[in-house]
Formats: sequence, C-alpha cells, structure tokens
Amino acid sequence: MKTITVLSGKGGVGKSSLSASLSVFLSKKNKVVAADCDVDAANLALLFGIKNLKNVEKISTNYKAFVNEKAKKCKNIVNNCAFSAISWNKKRGIPEISSFLCEGCGVCKLLCPQGISIKKIKNAIIGQAKTSYGFFVISGQLKMGESGSGNVVNVVKKRAKKIVDQIKADFLVIDSAPGIGCPVIASIKGCDYVIAITEPMPAAFSALKRVLQVVKHFKIPYGIVINKWDINKSFTRKIEKYAKENKILIIGRIPYDKDFIRAMIKMKPVIEINPGYKELFKSIINKINIELK
Repeated sequence: MKTITVLSGKGGVGKSSLSASLSVFLSKKNKVVAADCDVDAANLALLFGIKNLKNVEKISTNYKAFVNEKAKKCKNIVNNCAFSAISWNKKRGIPEISSFLCEGCGVCKLLCPQGISIKKIKNAIIGQAKTSYGFFVISGQLKMGESGSGNVVNVVKKRAKKIVDQIKADFLVIDSAPGIGCPVIASIKGCDYVIAITEPMPAAFSALKRVLQVVKHFKIPYGIVINKWDINKSFTRKIEKYAKENKILIIGRIPYDKDFIRAMIKMKPVIEINPGYKELFKSIINKINIELK
C-alpha cells in the first residue's frame, strides 16, 4: 500500500480538486481509500457528492484547564499563562479560564495543583462515507474555536488505515491542510510520496517553497503540479527554473479550465466532467510510480 499526500503551502490552489480526481482515477484499477486531513475546513467529501457522513463520532484530542474554589490563593497563574487565557475575577476572588483561549498546556496546574484540574474535551468529530465510485472517504472536522488539529489528523489517518487494512487497499490518498502547521506535519508523517500543488503567482510560489522545506525534513519523495500554468506563463517558467535548479520533478501541469468550477458546482471530480483529464492523471501516477521504484 502506498500513501500519497497532496498538499500546498497556500490555500485555494486546487489541492482538494486534485485529491478528488486522483482518488477516482486510481480507483478504476486499484483499491483506494481517501482521507480528508484538512480538519479545519474539510470539504473533500463534497467533491464526491457526499453531503452527510456516516458513523460520525465525537472525539477528544485536546485538554482544557478548569478552576475550583481552591484556586483562590493562586492569583499568580494569571500572569503565567502563555495564551492569556486566565483572568482574575475580583468579585469572586478567583481565577477564570477562557475555554476559547486555553490550550490545556498544564502550566497553571503546576503552579496551582489543588485549584486546577486538566480534563479531556470533545474538540472534533470524525466520520466516513462510501463514495459512488466504490471507495471510502474519511473526514474529520475540528469544532469551531477549538485547537488540536494535528491530533485530529492522526485520528483520521488511524481510521483510514483501519479501512485500508480491512480491504487491503493499494493506495491511501490524503488531502492535507494548506500551510506548514501541525495538521500538515501530521498529514506528511509516514507517507510515501507528496504531491505539492501550486499556481503561477508570487504568494503561492513563496508558500510552496516553505512547505517543501517541511517535506525535505522528513526525507519523503515529492513532485510539483502547477495548476493554471497558462494564466501566467512567465511566472510558470520561473517555477520551472526553480524546480530544475533544485532537481525537483514537475509531475503535472494543469491548464486554467472552467470545467473545474463546473465540477465543484456539480459536486464531482473534474475527470467525471471532462474525461479528457484522465490522461493527465495517468501521467501523474506513472511518474509517481517511477519515483517510488
């Protein structure tokens, strides 16, 4: 089984669209599982036409601090919270902890062991559904205002790999979050190949270079896909020059095409709207297979 993670340093450059079509293309001749690990803004299931997940459960991957009456002598914890989550209630003469700001780090518990308790909280949901293409998609969603997205990604991957083992899947396709934070690191960890997608614009290119530094740290093979390469050909050449100088393989170039917009509106992968893209995804997979040999 091979795990392919699709990521981008910047959001909105076509990461989920690529993940969806890649999963569908692979499923024609392989057993596939797809995992949406962009747990702050999960939308991969929508691109398969799925509005509601099944087997949904609340999960706990984070902690919060709570005060009791014994914390009245612990005014010192107010100025020692790195997240400014603790204030002093003058009327009650006791610390108050903001549930939105608290990260559950436990410093307040160390300073006030009798007056503070650290408890696990339900900070996310996870679910799955079988697509009309015959494979499962697993998705996690962090609750609004909560933290711990990296740990939620780990839970999503764990459930996905359970299904992988059950069906003896050939591929696990992971749709990562944008950026270089905890959910991205959790998505990359343990994968076999990374597809980094970008667009020919300064912000996307700068973000691409940042996220590739993270991938290099984990020593995982990777290649670049340039989306909408033809909207700024001079900048595309700049990306290609960077790739050549750094010995990075460009595994695909996707033109600007309104079929991608039509596909999202119809909640379908683009290769279902325009079968002509099957050759492009076949070429991408062939290049990945060569890299993994």
